[in-house]
Amino acid sequence: MAYDATAGRELVEGAWEAQIIPALHDYIRIPNVSPEYDAGWAEAGHMDRAVELVRAWMAARPVDGLTVEVVRLPGRTPVILAEVPASPGAGTGAPAATRHDDPGDTVLLYGHLDKQPPLDGWRPGLGPWEPVLDGDRLYGRGGADDGYAAFAALTAIEAARAAGGAHTRCVVLIEASEESGSPDLPAYVDHLAGRIGTPSLVVCLDSWAPDAHRLWVTTSLRGLIQGRFRVDVLTEGIHSGGAGGVVPSSFRVLRHLLDRIEDPAAGRILLPELAAEVPAERRAQAAAAVAAGIDARDDVPWAAGPVGGDPVELLVHNTWGSSLAVSGLGGAPAPHEAGNVLRAHTEIAFSVRLPPPVDPRVATDAVRRALTEGVPQGARATLEVLAAEAGWDAPPTAPWLAAALDEASEAAFGAPAAAIGVGGTIPFMAMLGLRFPEAQFAITGVLVPGSNAHGPNEFLHVPTAKRVTAAVATLLDAHAARGPGPPGA
Repeated sequence: MAYDATAGRELVEGAWEAQIIPALHDYIRIPNVSPEYDAGWAEAGHMDRAVELVRAWMAARPVDGLTVEVVRLPGRTPVILAEVPASPGAGTGAPAATRHDDPGDTVLLYGHLDKQPPLDGWRPGLGPWEPVLDGDRLYGRGGADDGYAAFAALTAIEAARAAGGAHTRCVVLIEASEESGSPDLPAYVDHLAGRIGTPSLVVCLDSWAPDAHRLWVTTSLRGLIQGRFRVDVLTEGIHSGGAGGVVPSSFRVLRHLLDRIEDPAAGRILLPELAAEVPAERRAQAAAAVAAGIDARDDVPWAAGPVGGDPVELLVHNTWGSSLAVSGLGGAPAPHEAGNVLRAHTEIAFSVRLPPPVDPRVATDAVRRALTEGVPQGARATLEVLAAEAGWDAPPTAPWLAAALDEASEAAFGAPAAAIGVGGTIPFMAMLGLRFPEAQFAITGVLVPGSNAHGPNEFLHVPTAKRVTAAVATLLDAHAARGPGPPGA
């Protein structure tokens, strides 16, 4: 019996309207901020509430052979592991696929349920922890990044089977520390290695979509250095008139040291250890995306109008260039509360995005040398590195997957799939790329323009989420039908 894409879409539509959207309302209300932003997350219990909500929803789905388990390692955030045996008739499905010691031909579907902090700036009537469905948009923290993933993954499996298709053995892995750089995930991947198996296909539902008109597949992700940097000049603030010209400004010293990393006029990163050559294929994909109407400047709330430049080069730099962002400032009062005081210290939270091939350890060493060696007299510089994550560049796409992605996109969106690099970081992908070098990857998501993940007014575009879910169902059936062979065949 062949997979009926229309029936699959109808099942997905019904599940989203009747089950997923109400569950996401409940999920958004839980302030389960990632551990990096809430040191007391375990005591607060919000993460456990979110995990239980998602686990219970998954466990209630009518999928034959489904098992759902919360796995906990001491001192770490939990993960949810769902296993579904191969459906009858799967092209590679082995009868032993239900056994943990013989995982067969596996599809690994990934998402996360921890959230970014609430952040100020939500529009009147909106807020991070109160879901608001306004037309096609479900507002609230974490709905699009990445609460929908667990619901979509299991619904896609259900749709593939119920609409007459097939799927090989599927494992759904939902973590709870991605927004902190996935520090807990490697331990779980090791702990669950026998149950995860050796995936021939990895589906990640935590990426961007430059438009809502097709299935977008992520071909690369940048790496990341995240840290805090502080310059101290005094043990306490003193009168600026009494010490100005003698005591150096902590802000000036910090700015001077940052200028060793970034050209302050052009924003160009100066350290060669943070650069990499752009492959011709990735540059061609950027040009094709621009030709399809994608402009990296469009999804930006400019205060004074967009920057100029060639749109292809801007997109290439966003996905294969390095960049510095200062995301937090400390050591200073609000301007309206400031007196004439020479402050004791200035501290920043920062992130450096790295081209996909750059070794984050080498890059971190270069940043550390730039910021902490040769510090001007009268000042002390302290660097704390919170995360150093590798980027990821997709392996060559197997012919079957290229055809399947187009088929899935045509069935769900009415247009072929498209490929693009992404400027963000998903640490799990680099880890899996090293662990499973022969696997194929389908990295996609629902973060359409304006959805503003990590920022105020985050929303999930429900029609895109439904179409991505339906596309994954088609992809699972195509993967099962490709026949036996090595993962990349």
